[in-house]
Amino acid sequence: MIPFSPPRMDQKIIDEVIDTLNSGWITTGPKTKSFETLLTEYIGNPATLCVSSGSAGLELMLRWFGLGPGDEVIIPAYTYSATANVVVHCGAHPVFVDTGSDFNIKPSLIKKAVTERTKVIIPVDIAGWPCKYDCINQIVNIPEIKKQFKANTEEQRKLGRILILSDAAHSIGAEIDGKRTGALTDITVFSFHAVKNLTTAEGGAICLNLPEPFSNQDIYNYLNVKALHGQTKDALSKVQIGNWKYDVIEPGYKFNMTDIAAAMGIVELKRYNKDMLVRRRQIFDMYTEAFSKHQWAEIPPYEERNIKSSFHVYLLRINGISEKIRDKIIQSVFDKKVAVNVHFIPLPMMTYYRNAGYQMENYPVSYDNYAREISLPVYYNLTDDMVQTVIKAVVQSVEDNI
Repeated sequence: MIPFSPPRMDQKIIDEVIDTLNSGWITTGPKTKSFETLLTEYIGNPATLCVSSGSAGLELMLRWFGLGPGDEVIIPAYTYSATANVVVHCGAHPVFVDTGSDFNIKPSLIKKAVTERTKVIIPVDIAGWPCKYDCINQIVNIPEIKKQFKANTEEQRKLGRILILSDAAHSIGAEIDGKRTGALTDITVFSFHAVKNLTTAEGGAICLNLPEPFSNQDIYNYLNVKALHGQTKDALSKVQIGNWKYDVIEPGYKFNMTDIAAAMGIVELKRYNKDMLVRRRQIFDMYTEAFSKHQWAEIPPYEERNIKSSFHVYLLRINGISEKIRDKIIQSVFDKKVAVNVHFIPLPMMTYYRNAGYQMENYPVSYDNYAREISLPVYYNLTDDMVQTVIKAVVQSVEDNI
């Protein structure tokens, strides 16, 4: 059986984790701080905080911005549940909008969805393809939209407009105009979950890129406190001689990354561009070469002009089929011992959000993308022979069912 997305665990990662265990620092310590520094250098943003998950990072930033009951957050209908769940956790209301043919949120629909209650927009870089951040950044600065914005907290007053909080769980390493994801808008959150391009088993990072008059470094310092129960000193600080006293300045959260997780991330980041992304691009190109020969295949975007994907998931769409036929094709591929997936079931189709009143018929492009989509295996240890096995299984399964 060819699996869908196993993590890359090789001797370099094992050695780095063992070194961490032997160091005596297994929670937040020197390797977490080193990983933050490496991420900031790689991305080119002012400051980066590592956290326990991408979801934790999103919620931490929503709470930092003062999101609460009565507020609205615009998100795509086509995303994983975490994007909306963190909004609900804060007591705010997710406002879903439809997507474009590239799977990402459609900027023109964002503009139409803005109200005086809108506090945040969360674009999602589906499959590693970055959203149109130039358009989204322009929308929040349109004078009439800024005039609608009603600030309730000091942070909101200081920004003076809607915050853009990018859910870049899929897109570390993606680029627009040579600038990497993480430095494309106000705040970006990455996920380092086990299935991601760059994994720390569980984990995430908050990339701060806020404009003046904000000090991104000061916000980083504060978030370290907020992510550790509101405690003014972490374990690394408290072990310094005579430095044991600390204070708790607010009821914070337990969102910190461990050094064990960071150890994996350090190894992966150092070889990411010259190794991981190279291999993933090769797999994307092999799929594209094979499926471009078939009229039934719709190839996903992953490089055009000034935009480059992180090659996270290959979202193959089959032209002219229904959701039911798509499901039959997937079962046929499974029967050939190849694991595939679907990214994602749109949120209005999920029981919680359906019961909350969201209706899938209001998001026709999201549904069409979902109903015809099959996610193919893409991971470092997927060999060329395995790729050809996947291609053969998919082609046979499609042509047997359309």
